[in-house]
Amino acid sequence: MVGVIVAAVVVIFLVILFARTIRIVPQARAGIVERLGQYSRTLGPGPAILVPFVDRLRPLIDLREQVVSFPPQPVITEDNLVVNIDTVLYFTVNDARSATYEVANPLQAIEQITVTTLRNVIGSLTLEQALTSRDHINAQLRGVLDEATNKWGIRVNRVEIKSIDPPPTIQEAMEKQMRAERDRRAAILTAEGVKQSAILTAEGQQRAAILTAEGEKQAAVLRADGEAQAIQRVFDAVHAANPDPQLLSYQYLQMLPRLAQGSANKVFVIPSEFSQAVSGLGNMFSSVSNASNGDQPAETQGEVTEAASDETHNP
Repeated sequence: MVGVIVAAVVVIFLVILFARTIRIVPQARAGIVERLGQYSRTLGPGPAILVPFVDRLRPLIDLREQVVSFPPQPVITEDNLVVNIDTVLYFTVNDARSATYEVANPLQAIEQITVTTLRNVIGSLTLEQALTSRDHINAQLRGVLDEATNKWGIRVNRVEIKSIDPPPTIQEAMEKQMRAERDRRAAILTAEGVKQSAILTAEGQQRAAILTAEGEKQAAVLRADGEAQAIQRVFDAVHAANPDPQLLSYQYLQMLPRLAQGSANKVFVIPSEFSQAVSGLGNMFSSVSNASNGDQPAETQGEVTEAASDETHNP
């Protein structure tokens, strides 16, 4: 029974000894080995052999890029406004030994130096500059943090400002200012649109009036040319036909009733040529009567002329 217990203790001891002798470091990890309390070496990924009860392996250090989000920090700007700034830090451990022995708490140290640097940078900017200069702020923070953490074996890859929150009253005032600016721009654009519309409308009306006047001008010219050609043709036809004075007088008397047509004609004026036309017409009737019935006394011809004159005055 005693031998069984001793054998079991030996087996357990050998297992523990083996476990403390052979250690396996995962990928993207680093291990610090201390021999009798002093730094011995840094273990990389893969298996490693340690001296039991002499070498001690400290907790493994992650060599991958890590992300740390710091809580919002109150910062005073150059124009004496308190804003809360929320930052995100991306860093990588380059030297496991320095990260283990040069700084006690790397994350706390990085946070404190980030807050201090952020207050120095934002303190030299106004609120408007801080809101529009995030890239400049990120570059300054990264430069200062990278220089400070280099001796700790930590490399700051990127610093990002997630948000800059001014006081509620300032936010309300900024919203009112932006709303007024947008309203002003909208009013300017509307006025420009109305102006352009009025200009285009006036130009269109001017062009239409010019085209209308040109059309009326061409129409009047064409009408005048047509009337001139018609008069010329009538004149040529009359001269070619060689009418006698009696026919012209008869045509003249036929045109007189047309002069009196229309509702606006209240007074009918007898032209001075009317008596000549009537005399010519009377002579024509006398010639026709003499040709058919022979000669008649002069008194009969006078009566015919007076009858024709009465018919013309009283149609």
